[in-house]
Amino acid sequence: MDIILSWETIAALFLVAAAAGFVDALAGGGGLLTIPALLLSGLPPVSALATNKLQACAGSFSASLTLVKKGVAHPGAIRRALVLAFIGSAIGTVLVQLSPAQMLTVLIPFLIAGIGLYTLFAPSLGQTARPPKISRQSWQRYIVPSIGFYDGYFGPATGTFFSLSQAVLRGTDLVRATADAKLLNFATNLASLIFFLLGGHIVWLAGLAMMAGQALGAFFGARMVVKGGTRLIRPMMVMMCFAMVAKYVFFS
Repeated sequence: MDIILSWETIAALFLVAAAAGFVDALAGGGGLLTIPALLLSGLPPVSALATNKLQACAGSFSASLTLVKKGVAHPGAIRRALVLAFIGSAIGTVLVQLSPAQMLTVLIPFLIAGIGLYTLFAPSLGQTARPPKISRQSWQRYIVPSIGFYDGYFGPATGTFFSLSQAVLRGTDLVRATADAKLLNFATNLASLIFFLLGGHIVWLAGLAMMAGQALGAFFGARMVVKGGTRLIRPMMVMMCFAMVAKYVFFS
């Protein structure tokens, strides 16, 4: 898309994306940083979402690759979930280019606030594996594509939703859930990117600069997942949830 940005703006977007990549690898929610930054740079909303997907795809790929190499994430174990996440995101991306997103904008603060409160007041969440509340098949068939749809349609906190859906509904420990969330988030980002590409909404210079920043931040963030475990991930989730609620309530 033919939008001209200054080099100072491009440099600022690179730094924001690096911070977002680090945060995303730990707890999700990096979109809280990158989407407002893109909007403040003067991009139209759909172009901001599209350009955000270009850099988010790089970040989730970098984090996923690091976790796979370290033996924490296993793509073969969630192959079906990856396909369904991709399909859900593709559908959401097509629809966001055809319809307004006012309804989601109203509902999201309440949803994120609920996640933050649950995480804050559930001290044992994700520290160890727990008995599942729903079957693996149900989680893959219904929860995963629904989150994928949300990511294609809007996006912020998708990694958090994937992580907590496994921890809460499947009883998975939070380190493993976070590792799987990186793979699923890459699948949804890739699907969304493809369909935004077809729509011609990406601002390439901004997106490529942010891709480099995201990849750098995600590389270090993924290493912190392995080293920090649940003690680091859980407070990051709470912080990002309430930061996003504040953003939507006070700065939308």
